[in-house]
Amino acid sequence: MARALGAMLPALALLVVGCGGSGVSDGATVSIYVAAPLCKKAEQAVPDAGELKARAVCLPPVEKGGEADLVAAGADARRATEDSTSVAYLEAAGPGARFTEPIVDAAGIAWFEASSGSEGVRRVLRAVEERGSSSPRDAVLKQVG
Repeated sequence: MARALGAMLPALALLVVGCGGSGVSDGATVSIYVAAPLCKKAEQAVPDAGELKARAVCLPPVEKGGEADLVAAGADARRATEDSTSVAYLEAAGPGARFTEPIVDAAGIAWFEASSGSEGVRRVLRAVEERGSSSPRDAVLKQVG
């Protein structure tokens, strides 16, 4: 057991040193979770985030008859928190908005309410592009969240 551990340590050290910078590979994908009312415009605004690729993940509607389905809203928020590529949760104004925010915030993902899906996505992509050595998630959280 000790011999196997001793053989693994140098390999792990090389792996850590090789990551460098933000630890994100060129061509990696970041995901922006988007509430249903904002989705169409958000999808149109997602071209490319420089060396990273971006995608809008359209969430199903959570309102029925003007009231929020809190179970559906919570499921949407948890879905975003379980995705390691998630960098932001773009929410529309409405009764479900205040329910999703604490779930997403607790996971360290930027949550913000927007009236325009395209403008919200552009804000996220600007933060990703200007991240420097920060991880995409941290950069978006710092600039947008």
